[in-house]
Amino acid sequence: MSASIARRRKQLAAKAKLASEGGEDPITDKMNTLLSPDTISEETAYEALQLAQSQVRKSVKSGDYTKASVTYGYDVCMQLLDKHLKASVGSQLLHQLAQVLAETHSVCDEAWIERIQNLDAAYLKAVPNAESKAEQKRLYRLHSKFLKSVIAWSEVLGTVTYGALELHVLAANHAWFLSENGADDEVEAEAAANGTSKGNNKSNNNKEDEDAEDFTTVALQSASVTHYALAEKPDLILSKLATLPPPTAAQTKNNHSCAPAAREALLTRSILVMLTMENIRDATTLLTQYIETIEERKLDALKKSYMAKGDGKSVNHVVFNSMLLSIVRKDKKTGPLYTWLLKGFTGAELATMYKGEMLKGYTSKIGRIFFDIQPPPSMMATLENMMGMMGGGGMGGGAGGMPGMNPAMMQAMMGGMGGGM
Repeated sequence: MSASIARRRKQLAAKAKLASEGGEDPITDKMNTLLSPDTISEETAYEALQLAQSQVRKSVKSGDYTKASVTYGYDVCMQLLDKHLKASVGSQLLHQLAQVLAETHSVCDEAWIERIQNLDAAYLKAVPNAESKAEQKRLYRLHSKFLKSVIAWSEVLGTVTYGALELHVLAANHAWFLSENGADDEVEAEAAANGTSKGNNKSNNNKEDEDAEDFTTVALQSASVTHYALAEKPDLILSKLATLPPPTAAQTKNNHSCAPAAREALLTRSILVMLTMENIRDATTLLTQYIETIEERKLDALKKSYMAKGDGKSVNHVVFNSMLLSIVRKDKKTGPLYTWLLKGFTGAELATMYKGEMLKGYTSKIGRIFFDIQPPPSMMATLENMMGMMGGGGMGGGAGGMPGMNPAMMQAMMGGMGGGM
């Protein structure tokens, strides 16, 4: 018998004896010893991280997925984050955990959703203890990637299309928090001046621009309301919109060159996302509550302005969304009415909103779902890819006016628009 075989047998015998006595292996013992004090240094935390990562890989290789994900993934993450407040070290294990959940085909159940909620709370508690504001900013942004990863995992291995609702809420909360704490608006302003803005639709043909993380306020707020819409939380969207200012004269002027008011743009984006999910209920709730609690202008005045050809006002979002929700409740024969409505709104408002091409993809899907309007074959792949990612001029016919249509149809639709929907 060779010396190496003898050593291996001795190691296996020692491991078997340890297991029979209910003990852990030496690596786990050392890791637990490092993490046991009430406070530890960054160096000690990093040493414990390396041991945990080694054990995660070993457990995956041996097929012990529960140990890999729970014992060495979740449990150690909670010690690093909740007990020792080591966000920088803990973030590395968090991302490994997200990879392990997908790699081992772990099912996204209620237990794992609760664990991820605990990890999210512990991480956000730990970040303020980072050594500098710059490091805190980096860690907050890194967390958004973790949340996207677990949403993608929950979509594939959970029971809800586009991911677990609870995880979308976490991502929405975090995106809105980032929009108020560390958005890149100064960087984006400079990019806009140079014509390279990520929100500029002309630059969206560049794959690098599409794939790059966008941490401007408009991007983060748009991501936030999208996640809230996917989470079926119109009340949370409403609470965020209530904090934003009303549109200015420049933002409601006909043929305005600036983007629409954030409050109105986010309202429209939320409703479009909900309708792509065929969620008329929450879209109606959101718009009804918006009109009753946030919108300061009279609905009758907005309706009149929407059809006026000489008042110098652009088409407004409240009336557009009211008409949209009225149309989608009808049968497929109202498809021409939907096409007319979009024709007037797309050039004036959608085209100037953040990632307008993505919004056009939403409207194409809405047309296909409710009215059997098939998008061009060249757009099908783009549309499906856009929906998979959820887990992103002039009016014509006269100054400020809508394109021509049957007045009787228009009056009937307007008549169906009450303040309470």
